[in-house]
Amino acid sequence: MQVQRAQEIADSPVMADVTYNAQPIYIQHVDEKNLTARIFPLDNPEEELEVSLNELKENH
Repeated sequence: MQVQRAQEIADSPVMADVTYNAQPIYIQHVDEKNLTARIFPLDNPEEELEVSLNELKENH
């Protein structure tokens, strides 16, 4: 995922269909310098992860 799109999703009040390892996730924060995002699975908000933007997929 491109950093600009990840930031748009993170800033949007509308929930986007984004997955990490085929699991639906929420993007909390995008680190443009390191090209990473802090995410959590929708079914487990306590499980925060820092992952590469390349590992995120937006489903249309």
